[in-house]
Amino acid sequence: MELRDLIRDYMLVPGLAGHEDRIRARIAADLDLLGLAHRTDRLGNLSATIEGDPAAPAVLVFTHMDQLGFIVRKVESSGLIRLERLGGVPERALASQAVLVCTRKGDLAGVIANKSHHATTPDEKYRVLPYAELYVDCGFASKDEAQAAGVRIGDAVVYRPQVIDLAGGRIAGTSVDDRAGCAALVMLAERLIGRSAGPTVHLVWSVQEEFNLRGVLPAAAAAKPDIAFQIDLLLACDTPDMAGRGEVTLGGGPGISLYSFHGRGTLNGVIPHPVLVGLFEDVAEAEGLPLQRSAHTGALTDLSYIQFMGEEGVACLDVGFPMRYTHSSLEVCDPADVAGMVELLDAAIARIGPEMRLIR
Repeated sequence: MELRDLIRDYMLVPGLAGHEDRIRARIAADLDLLGLAHRTDRLGNLSATIEGDPAAPAVLVFTHMDQLGFIVRKVESSGLIRLERLGGVPERALASQAVLVCTRKGDLAGVIANKSHHATTPDEKYRVLPYAELYVDCGFASKDEAQAAGVRIGDAVVYRPQVIDLAGGRIAGTSVDDRAGCAALVMLAERLIGRSAGPTVHLVWSVQEEFNLRGVLPAAAAAKPDIAFQIDLLLACDTPDMAGRGEVTLGGGPGISLYSFHGRGTLNGVIPHPVLVGLFEDVAEAEGLPLQRSAHTGALTDLSYIQFMGEEGVACLDVGFPMRYTHSSLEVCDPADVAGMVELLDAAIARIGPEMRLIR
């Protein structure tokens, strides 16, 4: 398997939060090719375990399969479709986006309408429309026609899946968050299968991260980890609009989060376990690997909830790859950063043994 190809392939598979069946099936098929047994729980989390030294702390490494998007809220008599937002969709980037309406009868192409420029008043030109005022045009002439094609309230709607190759091997497209992470975890699984020693490692491709950040919890509870590493994006700060947010650069290699806090109604975040921070710093230095550092308010991962599980809690660390233009229809990553993250995780996990103490 080639990491870049996996990232591209996974980006093209629709998988709205709560509707991850297609991307889960694709990942499961790749695990079958590796000969790695897997299981799926009632929420849809895909899990696999690679047994190791029972005296060493048990490790959970996970990433989310789902993407953000929309749910069909209403079908107008005209055949136009109204949407309900699912996840942190940026409303200022929605008008004129191509979308895919995923129905039981198949996927339907559509476009989020943008009012004709020639009829737009001066005041309207600078107004961002709330998602509730937007609608999707699939070309239907009536509600009956839309329903006959399979459109129903509750159907999933996602940005039209696409991948664009950029200079320097970089990739733009849909759901880099977190299909790049999904591909990385498959590649990590391939490495771990061939190892000769190390701790037990539980791998989870989780659901509903973009919805409520808690879909992974049943899989994490079943794994009972002592340590958890979550794979997700790091905010790239090397564009003019992000320059004041940090020092993470696209192409600069993988990194770790030293602080995250949502700060917008959800009082949660992760201050990582210092033993794990030290582990990654030592591994990066010893192996000559880059290690970027991120600290920011405004984002949250499902690791925030895993840290509180069990009688003693779980030692946690967010591990990531730089990404530009988060939650837009065209996110950007550098597969070389993702590959570096796989190498870093593999080397760090190899150093986890019975002697590791997790007292904070």
